[in-house]
Amino acid sequence: MSKLHRTGNLTRVSEFFLLGLSDDAELQPVLFSLFLSMYLVTMLGNLLIILAVASDAHLHTPMYFFLCNLSLADIGFISTTVPKMIVNIQTQSRVISYGSCLTQMSLFILFGIMDDMLLTVMAYDRFVAICHPLNYQVIMNPRLCCCLVLVSFLVSLLDSQVHNLIVLQFTCFKDVNISNFFCDSSLLLKLACSETFNNNIVMYFVGTIFGFLPFSVIFSSYYKILSSILRGPSSDGKHKAFSTCGSHLSVVCLSYGTCLGVYLSSTVSQSPTNDAVASVMYTVIMPMLNPFIYSLRNRDMKRAMWSVLSKTISSSYLCHTSGL
Repeated sequence: MSKLHRTGNLTRVSEFFLLGLSDDAELQPVLFSLFLSMYLVTMLGNLLIILAVASDAHLHTPMYFFLCNLSLADIGFISTTVPKMIVNIQTQSRVISYGSCLTQMSLFILFGIMDDMLLTVMAYDRFVAICHPLNYQVIMNPRLCCCLVLVSFLVSLLDSQVHNLIVLQFTCFKDVNISNFFCDSSLLLKLACSETFNNNIVMYFVGTIFGFLPFSVIFSSYYKILSSILRGPSSDGKHKAFSTCGSHLSVVCLSYGTCLGVYLSSTVSQSPTNDAVASVMYTVIMPMLNPFIYSLRNRDMKRAMWSVLSKTISSSYLCHTSGL
């Protein structure tokens, strides 16, 4: 049972219950296998991208440097929620401590915003590469690339701590049941005993700022990219420019489209179960698809990943034969 401390009519909570996606006992093994498989595929895909970029000198460019950081953010993003869910299913326990809940919430927001910021940085990188190709190496120098990643991290950390400080104001809750498989700041505010209107306003304002500004930069970058491509006389040049932006644009559309779809579905349905199922799209499916999008649409990436896999398989075979 959750540890509760009564203060008047309020309840001071030391633990929460993550209700997950379903109460059906027969469905638990299916959910366990499904989410474990998706988690392993996501980890393998993103780790392959990082190893491929690190091992291939031809990929030591700003675009792939940002892609490596995006893969790291995706690994952190999915590792914040899915392992806990898998453990809960396996142990048949839904308990998460108050401190662990706040930590999970903070990391979830940190890596989620980091994803968004890195997609914005990558859009700027493509803008410089296509609209200012002669000055690309000068503008996108290693120092600027590292600064852009550092700023992305600091902005993400700031957003996560703002949400954390808002939730920390509330230690008394009406209920301990969180209608999802992870700790979400909006759900925690709904459970708070005291008035949360002003805090909701601040939280949604901060969320809008950190969502709208990156989207504005991405939209502006691609508007200028499209204008530059259409002014170009060469059809081969246009095709090459579109192909270099295709993967990134696909991930941007998937990211913003998924978040918008989840938000609209939660607004319309008002069903906790439907909201939890919809949240799987951006917490699990999106990080899993990103490596496939970047690898399948990129010849250099496919070559580098295949090289890493070939070396790994060869090393394993040599170790096995030498052991015999």
